[in-house]
Amino acid sequence: MSAAVYYGPRDIRVENVVKPTLEESTDAVVRVTHTAVCGSDLWFYRGKTDRDIPSRVGHEPMGIVEEVGDDVQSVDVGDRVFAPFKISCGMCEFCRRGLHTSCVNGDGWGDDNGGAQGEVIRCRHADGTLVRVPDAYANDDSALRSILPLTDVMGTGHHAAVSAGVSAGSTCVVVGDGAVGLCGVLAARRLGAARIVAVGHHPDRLSLASEFGATDTVSARGQEAIETVQEMTGGGAEHVLECVGATSAMETAVEVCRPGGTVGYVGVPHGLDDGLDLFSFFGDNITLQGGVAPVRAYADELLADVLQGTLDPAPVFTKTVDLDSISEGYQAMDERDAIKVLVEI
Repeated sequence: MSAAVYYGPRDIRVENVVKPTLEESTDAVVRVTHTAVCGSDLWFYRGKTDRDIPSRVGHEPMGIVEEVGDDVQSVDVGDRVFAPFKISCGMCEFCRRGLHTSCVNGDGWGDDNGGAQGEVIRCRHADGTLVRVPDAYANDDSALRSILPLTDVMGTGHHAAVSAGVSAGSTCVVVGDGAVGLCGVLAARRLGAARIVAVGHHPDRLSLASEFGATDTVSARGQEAIETVQEMTGGGAEHVLECVGATSAMETAVEVCRPGGTVGYVGVPHGLDDGLDLFSFFGDNITLQGGVAPVRAYADELLADVLQGTLDPAPVFTKTVDLDSISEGYQAMDERDAIKVLVEI
């Protein structure tokens, strides 16, 4: 089978690799039809984080079940499914608490499992991981495009909003205009926020944020952005979504958070080698809550909203490529020519 393989900074190749097969009675083998390039993939693509060379990549799969182990009960051969970016058993202490990303039996989509930017994956713990798409939507291209972000960015944006405590009538600030930040805007609107301020640097992305429900947008940087948001909100918001992970984004988030408020952080930490200064949090009694998003915990409720037409994150995909052209997708995201790249296989 073919799969995307990382060979070093800005070097993604499509190669023939060994096709994964069933190994355990709880496994499923899925033929991937759709996947994506994630903003977090850019860290290793740019050489900012370590990764084995060579290694298969990708973590946002959707496809058709080809085989199931004898003990798999929730899906069957021929079902359309999607999977979160982390494998989880669904039964351990942490899965039962909704912290599927802390599953004691958890796994990722690396080499042994095929790499999600490839033609086939092996899903360990299929019952705890895979989410079945109803048959009525299994071949609906428009619906599938809207469902695919539930594998990561939509669930992650939702986790930021939930962690920040967004509720009906609240005012919130979303820091970051990437796919996760834009999905954070969608999530805040879904949770009933009355005012949503989106902070970013790209006019086209902030325009999409407005379409997604942002009532205000701020394109300034640094201290100017902080002062603009504070003026807009009368001293800051009680609910702030940090959707970048960089030091500057976290500093902005805490400065625009009202005393006693909460910062919900989901950006993959980057550039925090010198440590995070907690004094601003301490001095204003600001809560910091969040982390890696347990996407599986949110998948069913978000899927229901997508299928009934009240939630549509599909516009975050601004470029589509096939597997053979996936390196072009990485390049487009690296150069900020695409918000998020959909890969059709």
